[in-house]
Amino acid sequence: MPDDPDALETNEALEAAAVSEQRRVRQEKRARLLSEGRQPYPVSVGRTHSLREVRERWANLGTGEETTDVVGVAGRVVFLRNTGKLCFATLQEGLSTSGTGTRLQVMLSLAEVGEAALAAWKADVDLGDFVFVRGRVISSRRGELSVLADRWELASKALRPLPNLYTELSEETRVRQRYADLTVRDEARQMVLTRAKVTRSIRDTLHRHDFVEVETPVLQLVHGGAHARPFPTHLNAFDVDMTLRIALELYLKRAVVGGVERVYEMGRIFRNEGVDSTHSPEFTMLEFYQAWGDQRTVADLTRQIILDVADVLGSRQVETPAGVIDLDGEWRWLGVYPGLSAVVGEEVLPQTSLARLREIAAAHDVGLDPAWGEQKAVMELFAELVEPTLLQPTFVCDYPPVAQPLARPHRSDPDLIEAWDLFIGGVERGTGFSELIDPVIQRERLTAQSLEAAAGDPEAMQLDEDFLEALELGAPPMGGVGLGLDRLIMLFTGVGIRESILFPLLRPGS
Repeated sequence: MPDDPDALETNEALEAAAVSEQRRVRQEKRARLLSEGRQPYPVSVGRTHSLREVRERWANLGTGEETTDVVGVAGRVVFLRNTGKLCFATLQEGLSTSGTGTRLQVMLSLAEVGEAALAAWKADVDLGDFVFVRGRVISSRRGELSVLADRWELASKALRPLPNLYTELSEETRVRQRYADLTVRDEARQMVLTRAKVTRSIRDTLHRHDFVEVETPVLQLVHGGAHARPFPTHLNAFDVDMTLRIALELYLKRAVVGGVERVYEMGRIFRNEGVDSTHSPEFTMLEFYQAWGDQRTVADLTRQIILDVADVLGSRQVETPAGVIDLDGEWRWLGVYPGLSAVVGEEVLPQTSLARLREIAAAHDVGLDPAWGEQKAVMELFAELVEPTLLQPTFVCDYPPVAQPLARPHRSDPDLIEAWDLFIGGVERGTGFSELIDPVIQRERLTAQSLEAAAGDPEAMQLDEDFLEALELGAPPMGGVGLGLDRLIMLFTGVGIRESILFPLLRPGS
C-alpha cells in the first residue's frame, strides 16, 4: 500500500513541532547556564585519550574488573539513561582514517561525582551534546568497557536534537542534512572513508608511474575541453565575463607542452546541465596526460587505477542488480560501428546514409533530432541500444570524429578517431584519447565548434587561442584520460551520485 499523503503530512507537522519544542527547551538551558556563570561552549576541556585509544588499550578487561587508570574522554552523547543514583551515557567521537567513529559508555554515580554534579548532569545534558568526562576505566557488571566518572563538563551544547538513531532517515534528509546524517549513520561515515581511500589509491598509482599532480584554474575566460554548458560568471576586478571550468584538459595539455610530461589533476568540474542519478552539476574529475603514450597506453593505466582501487576496497568482483562485474576478467574493446551492427542485425558503417539510420532508429523506437547528421545519429543509436548492455568492463572505441573534437584521427581509418569510453555496469566511467597535437587540425575543429556555439549550441566549445598557441609551440604525442571519481565510487558502493558526494548540490528548499 502506498503511504497516505495526508498521514505523512501530519507526521511531518508533528515532528516539526517536536523539534521546535526541543529547540526552545535547549535554548532555555543555554540561557540558564550562562546566567549561572557556566560556559556551555568552553575553549577546551581536559581530554587525555580518544575513545578509540581507551577501547584499544583496555580491551581485555574482564567483566566487572576495575582499574585505577584515570582518563579524560570527550564525545557526542548518542545515548542517555538517567536512573536515580546511577546515570549511563554513550559517547561517540568523530571519524578517523582507521575506521568509523568509536563509541564508549560513561557512568556517573552519586558516590563518585556527588549530588550537585549528578543533578546538573540530569538537568543540563541532552542527546547530541558534547561532554567531557574524567574518571577510572572499568568494565561494568555486564562487561561493557566504561569510564566511571569523578568529574564531568559540558563541552558544547546542542540546540537542535539529533535524528533518532533507530529511525532510518529519508534519502532527501540524508543529502540535505549530511551533518546530521554523519552523526547517526555508519554508512554515511563509511562513504567518507571510502572516498578518501579511492582518492589516495589513485594518487598512489599515478605517483608510482611518475605522474606529477598540479592544480589548474577554475575560473576561465574560454570554456573548452568537453561538450557541456558552462556556468557563466563575471570578474569585477578585470570587468570580464568568465566561466567555471567544464574540464581540466586544456590547461593540463599546456603543462605537457611545457615539459611536465606525466601530469594529472583531481579537480572539481562544473557543468550547467541536468541532474539525475548519475549526473551532478558539480562533480570531481580525474584527468591525466602522458607524453609518448596513446589511447592504448592510457587505457592500460586506467585499468590499473581501477584494479588498485578495487584491491584497496577489498574485492575485484562487484555485485550489482544486473549481475556480478568481474574486474579481474577481460576488458574488451568494442568498436562503435561493429557494436551497433551486432545489435540491429545489419552492418552499419560510416558510409551508411542518414535515411537508413533513421529507419533503424524508428524500428528500435529511438528518437533522433532532425538536425543531427549521420555521426550523431550513430552515437545516439549506440547510446540507446548498446551502452546499457555493457555490464563487464568495455572500452568502446573507434568513434566518429564528431564525438571528440580533441582526439586525433585514427591511424588506419580516416572516418574514425582514436578515442574510447570505458563502460562498466552499463555506465560510462571515463574516456580516453590519443590526443590531437596537430595545431592546424585542432584549429579547424575548434573553429567548427565555435561556429556551432555562435549558432546557439550552448555545449559547443569556444575557440581557445592561447591553447592553440601552446600547441603551435610543439606538443609531444600523448594519451589522455578523464575519469569521473564520483561514478567510480558509485560503481563500488552501488549508491547514486548524490550519496557519493559529501555535500551535493541540491534544489533549494527543505
